[in-house]
Amino acid sequence: MTTPPTTLRKITAQEVRKVLDLHVRFLDRRPGGQRASLAYTDLTGFQLDRADLREADFTGARLNAAFLSETNLEGATLYGVDLRGSDLRAANLTKADLRGACLRGANLARAKLISCDLREGQIALQDIQTGFKVLVHETKVGELDFAVLVGADLTGSRMTGASATSTDFTGANLTGVSFGGAKLRKAKLDRANLTGANLSGADLTGASLKRANLTRADLAFASLAGADLTDALVPPPVLVYLDDTPLAEVLAAHESFCQSQGAKGTPARLAKVDFRSVGSLKKRTLTALNAPDGVFFGLDMEGAQLQGADLSRSDLRGANLRGADLRGARLVDVNMTSADLRNVDLSPLAIGDGRAMRTDLSRAILRYANLAKAHAVRARFLDADLTGANLEGCELTAAELEA
Repeated sequence: MTTPPTTLRKITAQEVRKVLDLHVRFLDRRPGGQRASLAYTDLTGFQLDRADLREADFTGARLNAAFLSETNLEGATLYGVDLRGSDLRAANLTKADLRGACLRGANLARAKLISCDLREGQIALQDIQTGFKVLVHETKVGELDFAVLVGADLTGSRMTGASATSTDFTGANLTGVSFGGAKLRKAKLDRANLTGANLSGADLTGASLKRANLTRADLAFASLAGADLTDALVPPPVLVYLDDTPLAEVLAAHESFCQSQGAKGTPARLAKVDFRSVGSLKKRTLTALNAPDGVFFGLDMEGAQLQGADLSRSDLRGANLRGADLRGARLVDVNMTSADLRNVDLSPLAIGDGRAMRTDLSRAILRYANLAKAHAVRARFLDADLTGANLEGCELTAAELEA
């Protein structure tokens, strides 16, 4: 690690450009290249948007209010860095060393922080009078208070003991993140994926965890006083019963009703049911299934017949609906984040006498869903969130996409 100086070094824009040029040569393994070393420099307000700074060394630097949107900082050393109020939207911080970094008020929306180290850490600077003193960036280290991490990917990151009071993690991927002992008071974790996260001993007082996925999360000794866990996704039940009848039998009766055109079986009405216990709905015939507010998280529904089904407000995150028939389905307010919708049929359902029923995806969340080669002729996507969705080859003729 770079030897700490007595104070932060001032640097000019011309010097920074030279460092960046040499770093590009270093990354390309060209002669004369040199790894960017901006340790202990004052880079307040510098514009570094979309720069390629992989493996760069920013140890102890001041980057508060810096412009770093879409910047590639993969594997960079950001130990003890001051990033207060910085713009890091869509930045790549995969495997970056952010120990002791201060990210108070930073905007990390849609950023990649996969396998990052965000634990506490301190730097001791050499001081002529006292020998050594701890580098302080006007606020404590390891702080994410008031930061924005909406839709960010922090898979496998280490945040043990971190302070993230009032931090916005809405829709973030926090799979396997270590939050042990972290301060998450009043944090916003709505719709966040906390699968397998370690939250043991974490302070979640007053936090919002609405529709968060807490499957396999460790909440031992965590403080949840005043936390909002409305519709939070907990581990699936082993068995689900409807009026003393197992869910599997209810679905089988509905399938029999569909296949016999009403001669056998019974149509199902399954509001607010967790379907994960059935294991799979692959290629099942569930036409006109009435299942609003259902939980289908991660379920295999490939090739399912769901024409005219009502799945409004259901949780279909990560579900496999590849090749499913959803013609005329009601999918208002559903959450299909990262769902596989390749070759799915979302076109109108003919209901006789020249009439048809359109598939309604109004206000649906389709962030990063895969709609490649889907058939969505005349489908309604009013106010739907299609951020990052794959629409390659998706047929959208006459579809309603207006806000």
